[in-house]
Amino acid sequence: MGKSRRKIRVGVLFGGRSGEHEISLRSALTVISAIDRSRYEIVPIAIGRDGRWYLETDAITMLGKAAPRLAALKRTGLPISLLPYPDSRALVSNPANGRSAIQMNSAAKAMLSPLDVVFPVLHGTFGEDGTIQGLLDLAGVPYVGAGVLGSAIGMDKDVQKRLLRDSGLPVVRYAAVRDIDYRENPATVRRLAADLGWPVFVKPNALGSSIGITCVKSARQLPKALEEAFRYDRKALIEAACQGRELECAVLGNERPQASIVGEIVVRSRDGFYSYQSKYVDDDGAAIEIPASLPSAAAERIRELALAAFTTLELRGMARVDFLARSDLSEIYINEVNTIPGFTSISMYPKLWETSGLPLPKLIDRLIALALEDHRARRRLKFTYQPRL
Repeated sequence: MGKSRRKIRVGVLFGGRSGEHEISLRSALTVISAIDRSRYEIVPIAIGRDGRWYLETDAITMLGKAAPRLAALKRTGLPISLLPYPDSRALVSNPANGRSAIQMNSAAKAMLSPLDVVFPVLHGTFGEDGTIQGLLDLAGVPYVGAGVLGSAIGMDKDVQKRLLRDSGLPVVRYAAVRDIDYRENPATVRRLAADLGWPVFVKPNALGSSIGITCVKSARQLPKALEEAFRYDRKALIEAACQGRELECAVLGNERPQASIVGEIVVRSRDGFYSYQSKYVDDDGAAIEIPASLPSAAAERIRELALAAFTTLELRGMARVDFLARSDLSEIYINEVNTIPGFTSISMYPKLWETSGLPLPKLIDRLIALALEDHRARRRLKFTYQPRL
């Protein structure tokens, strides 16, 4: 008998310093529960709200609680760091920050071995915006999803929309407003909003999960909506409303990405849009229809736009592309591109691929394979130049 193949060591990163911390925990529970244990050794790495990293040997128990708390991490998790040395890929314990390596149990010691790949299940700032991706690049660790550039572009909705628009792709009319501009010249901002036509949506520039979004129906409601957005970001977007349908398409791949079938979010909540409440709190706030009821030409158009957005923004691995469309489908707009889509039990990205014929364990296999493939391709590049003098 030949030797059994060594399992691939996958570091699953979750939590983080973000308004989407709780959503990350839900996504991580889904990923860790679904991953094929016969092929992968899981190294669960929790990032607290304070930004500290912890090795959590019993992640499913911890994540299965209704509200995992930072105090619990400090009590049960081993404080660790990832060294930014090329190809070290090693996690190290932080003796000054908690228990020392001498006090570790055997399970924790084994998990400090070098990682083969990292699956960042992080949403929002300090996770989806290129910061974690930069650290992983410095450490020479392959990772699932977009690189530093694609992640940063994907997080900045203003820059994302400008790139899409300048590439000839359809986006809704909008205005980007900095907090300092609003405080110094609120009348100009009010005119920008009025020119878009009421109602408008006001949202933080770099946040997801519908956090901080307000539907503004008149000029009187604008100041409060902007103040809410500026709680989370120094730049806000004011977008013209596109009353109609909310459609989504999942993309998977590197150089030759593929698009899933198209799904639809049917909003039923009083908010009138797919708010945080509709997504994660109110069970009856929205319904998901997969596949969406669309003419074949419209569905194909959405899939083409999703792939075009993916390549335009220099993405790889995965993305979920959200669309807004008029009820009669006369106009279809790219609303947002999410570089680390949700993996919760209700999230569209895994549901779209499952209905397309790729169940979650196989989807995770493919994402890890794409991460390793991309890392091998980048390792062939030269990053230094030695001139001949």
